[in-house]
Amino acid sequence: MTASAQLRIARLAATPAVHRAFHWLHIHQLQIRRWQLEILRIPAPPFGEQARAAWFLEQFHSLGLANPHIDEAGNALAELGAGGQTSSDLGTPTPPLILLSAHLDTVFPTELPIEPIELETRIVAPGACDNAAGLSGLLALAAGMRHAELAPAVPILFAANVGEEGEGDLRGMRHLFTASPYASRIAAAIALEGGGSSAVVTRALASRRFRVTVTGPGGHSWIDAGVANPILVLARALLALESLDLPQDEPRTTLNVGQISGGTSINSIPESATALLDLRSTDSTRLHEAELALRDTLKYWVLDPREPHPPRSDPESLAGGPGSLGRGGRPNPGRSPTLAIETIGDRPSGALPDDAPLLATLRAVDRHLSLRTEPGLGSTDANIPLSRGIPAIAIGAGGLGGGIHTLQEWYDPTGRTSALRRILLTLLDIAHLAANPPESA
Repeated sequence: MTASAQLRIARLAATPAVHRAFHWLHIHQLQIRRWQLEILRIPAPPFGEQARAAWFLEQFHSLGLANPHIDEAGNALAELGAGGQTSSDLGTPTPPLILLSAHLDTVFPTELPIEPIELETRIVAPGACDNAAGLSGLLALAAGMRHAELAPAVPILFAANVGEEGEGDLRGMRHLFTASPYASRIAAAIALEGGGSSAVVTRALASRRFRVTVTGPGGHSWIDAGVANPILVLARALLALESLDLPQDEPRTTLNVGQISGGTSINSIPESATALLDLRSTDSTRLHEAELALRDTLKYWVLDPREPHPPRSDPESLAGGPGSLGRGGRPNPGRSPTLAIETIGDRPSGALPDDAPLLATLRAVDRHLSLRTEPGLGSTDANIPLSRGIPAIAIGAGGLGGGIHTLQEWYDPTGRTSALRRILLTLLDIAHLAANPPESA
């Protein structure tokens, strides 16, 4: 398989059309940068990606891609048909296709004004790397293929998708692989994620996310003193989560309290308090066990603090169970609070087999371009196809980045061209494999 892939890639890279696309990517770096700066100025938090999706729809129209539209989930989509044709020209109504995507959303709120700062080659702005780098790379590849009149063996579906970050819970990808008319046609998927030219996500990190809310009667800080305070009750319950014995070696499991809020004023006993929790694991069974322990611990500390010891979810579960009483003592149960645990995210696990044709293609491409192949683990849009047994990777769109998810995030496009060539060759070869399965490739 490796020798066959190397031969295919060498032949593919030598074709005039691919050379034309490579040339376009090389000489249009300023255009790609302009796209990236325009993207950054359009806010796109989870569930607020509409303006950025509309901008992408305009670009898809201007590039002459087929069937540009925004689907029911809010994804901006367009196609490049087999043989360079539009979808209306295709003789086969439902051929397989390859999905090339980049997520629209960022972790930053709409009200945060973003004006990119250019420092020599760097672009400094929230979201500059994650994922304006991937989005501008998506447009660059579409433009390069159109300019070169490249003829993929099966159609390419370009997607600027919603809902990758945080509470978006991969909703754009879920739609594409379940309810979308394209769902049954996607033979493989490549998600462009940030910068880099060597790392590639081939294993999907599973996660569960929760909104935990404690409520009580509330009241005046003096008149109603002694009434259960939801902030204190929730704080003690969260502190008790430190007692969970989460393994830090394989299968590694982590828990993070990312946000806590509640109350209306300094002299009011709050009526509610809320925290957002993120639980991750490299093993789906361990993730389930950790969730049971988390729920048991929270229920004990909020609802039934009089028990001498909190219950265990399962004697075979995590070694520490919901276990110890932790620090801070028991909450005062006066006028007992209530607890709600809402699941707001559920990212499935999955893995691309080491002998998968997609990975063989990427390794052959990297060898041809003198790049390294560094398979790794991540929580990305590739989680959805990988969990469904569909070959998929998440890959960097080139350049360098840092300060991800902070106001100081930056991106340097130096070296971007080689990464875009890497993606283009991989995309074209897996399109060939979709049209000609490996047995006959």
